[in-house]
Amino acid sequence: MPSFYDKTVLYVNESVKELRKVLWPSWQETVRSTLLVIGISLGVALVLGGFDFIFTSLLRLLVGAR
Repeated sequence: MPSFYDKTVLYVNESVKELRKVLWPSWQETVRSTLLVIGISLGVALVLGGFDFIFTSLLRLLVGAR
């Protein structure tokens, strides 16, 4: 039965082999994807913030609070 050390070494070796097969994105693709994620996140935040403002305003009108 393999020891913990043997299993760990095998795991690391297999992980390195798999990582060599990965097709990593170029720097340009990484920057473009990152900017896209930031832009979509900001857009969603603005939409949700707008809904929050509208619903809070409507609730204050219904309740009569300021």
